[in-house]
Amino acid sequence: MATATKDYYGILGVKKDATADEIRKAFRKLARKYHPDVNPGDKSSEEKFKLLSEANDVLSDPKKRKIYDQLGFYSDNIDPAAAEAYARGGSAPGGFPSGFQGAGGGAGSEGVHFDFGGFDFSDVFEGAGTKRGRAAGGAAGGGFRDIFSNIFGGQRGAAASEAPEHGSDLEYQINVPFWTAIRGGVLRLNVTRHDACQNCRGHGYIEAPGTCPECNGKGQVTQKAGNMKFNVTCPRCNGTGKARTICSVCGGEGVVNHTEPLEVRIKPGTRDGQRIRLAGKGNAGTRGGAPGDLYINVRVEPHPVFGREGDDIHVVVPVTAVEAALGAKIEVPTIDGRTQMKIPPGTQSGQKLRLREKGVPSATKDGARGDQIVEIKIVVPPVHDLKARELWQELQKITHEDPRAELFAKV
Repeated sequence: MATATKDYYGILGVKKDATADEIRKAFRKLARKYHPDVNPGDKSSEEKFKLLSEANDVLSDPKKRKIYDQLGFYSDNIDPAAAEAYARGGSAPGGFPSGFQGAGGGAGSEGVHFDFGGFDFSDVFEGAGTKRGRAAGGAAGGGFRDIFSNIFGGQRGAAASEAPEHGSDLEYQINVPFWTAIRGGVLRLNVTRHDACQNCRGHGYIEAPGTCPECNGKGQVTQKAGNMKFNVTCPRCNGTGKARTICSVCGGEGVVNHTEPLEVRIKPGTRDGQRIRLAGKGNAGTRGGAPGDLYINVRVEPHPVFGREGDDIHVVVPVTAVEAALGAKIEVPTIDGRTQMKIPPGTQSGQKLRLREKGVPSATKDGARGDQIVEIKIVVPPVHDLKARELWQELQKITHEDPRAELFAKV
């Protein structure tokens, strides 16, 4: 007999247009209620938890959910392209006869309902498909044998579902102090990631004595799509025919959350926005799959005096009007300490002077180093006494240039 089609949306208590986030929240809420650890010895809760896990496995995966929405059930053996064609109403490769409908119906051209359960089409449609192909100019191909071959690819789906699955990558952002980014150092952070469940060794289930109660050890069950029936891999034992129980530690996920302290080495000259890769430190894979990678996104904290662009350091240095006019040697701060810099006579406010190789050591080129860009800011001292005022007035008398002449000329 055909197994009843399972209403995964109803099992999770969500609508058919529910978002991925709504499905995830509904599963977590119900999983906490029916988990075997919360209800020890309660067989009905255990069965409910298994159904919840099965429904969540299908509806939380966009590809699986699409096939389920098209056919009304899901199997790893189903080819997505063929399922979509079948759902459109007989336009799959190989061609359904014109009287057949998709998942929404199953009547032939005479209104007769067809049940294909238990039939072997390899002989019946060997010649029919060839004749139909000739009549249609060869477009029909192998008829039903082709369409069933497209929808159910033997045990490929079951084998794929048992194959190791690579773990996903993780991304973390860390704030790096200005001086640590310049000189290098080590930062410590706690990373929460998926580790392989030690109880089930990352499989999500534990094999139990006996045969699978859903397929009675056959490894296949019969599902209905409209008025057609198909043999598909048993979703409970995944085609093995053996009894399995959902792992009580990981809830069938194969992984558990684990927080691990990590040390991240910051190279001298690390830049803001740089990405550091730590191989194998991402989420663990399932069924023995390799773990993903961990990516650290660097955000360098600002400094109150120094600015940074690439490997260059920028700083604004105040000078007096006299120093700017006559020229001078002044001390300026650098990331290595104080250094002497020459101010040329007639230096203007906003003018930028360069100190070669006083910037940040390059993190990518050995021996290379940026420059320090010094922006001049002329500071006019306040007039505190009469003598200072007289000196400024004397300077005004001998200065005949209009600093705004060029401005008005452009206007």
